[in-house]
Amino acid sequence: MAVPVWGMIGTGIAALIAGLVLVRARFAAASGAGRILVLGPVFEAVALAIFAAEHFLMARDLMGIVPSWLPGALFWTYFVGVALLAAAVSFIAWRCVDWSALLLALLFLIIVVTVDLPNLPQNIHERLFWTLTVRETCFASGAMVLAGSAWVRGRPVGRWLILTGRFIVAGTCVFYAIEHFLFSRNVPGVPLEKMTPAWVPAPVLLAYLVGIVLLAAGAGLMIPRARQTAAAGAGSVLVLLTVFFYVPILITEIGSPLAVEGVNYVGDTLLFAATVLLAGFRADLIESLKA
Repeated sequence: MAVPVWGMIGTGIAALIAGLVLVRARFAAASGAGRILVLGPVFEAVALAIFAAEHFLMARDLMGIVPSWLPGALFWTYFVGVALLAAAVSFIAWRCVDWSALLLALLFLIIVVTVDLPNLPQNIHERLFWTLTVRETCFASGAMVLAGSAWVRGRPVGRWLILTGRFIVAGTCVFYAIEHFLFSRNVPGVPLEKMTPAWVPAPVLLAYLVGIVLLAAGAGLMIPRARQTAAAGAGSVLVLLTVFFYVPILITEIGSPLAVEGVNYVGDTLLFAATVLLAGFRADLIESLKA
């Protein structure tokens, strides 16, 4: 597992360095909460690059996820890896973002329709199933907001993408907030089945705090004047959670069978953080970055 783990970590670090270097002009052009929001595509690219590396380095392990009715499972595993990497490069270079964000949203929605929803009947009472299905839909929705903001300013389809995507991200924040209150011993951020390690101080308090942040973000994203502040605040908290909670967990798991899982949790939480940041994007913010 050493090669996949270090390959995923190395790819993520390289994407982060490149993203932070190339975002400097857009960061300087933005102001207020917008300065935090413009980092959203960078964090999105880092997470996408990590998962792209996983698709290349662990393709035979991941190909089992491909629906059995679809021929060429290995091909589609590599195809998804290429798609994720292409989107990451687009977000870092800030080129063709309109199309890359739209196609990324479509990719996530296809995964929901072909992988998640067919398993609905036998998993309808499983909390983890709903958490994962909502997660993929939320990831698609953040990309929808970015696509609507960058692609079709002033056109009805652009406004529809923004409003629909933002509504789903807000609903996901509320849904996850409730899970934080009900399952406070599970890891925070994206509330999956992993339990918070015993060495983490005040795990219940941490879960409640993240839950409150997500609940406030869900409400704030629906209020025009509070939208950017809510997205920037909640996104920042999730980025800090990635750095100071999930990265230390990953460090303790390096060299163990849980190492790949640890990298996945880092990428997953960072992608959720980026999605919340993208939900705060507006067409005027995109226009200001072009100026």
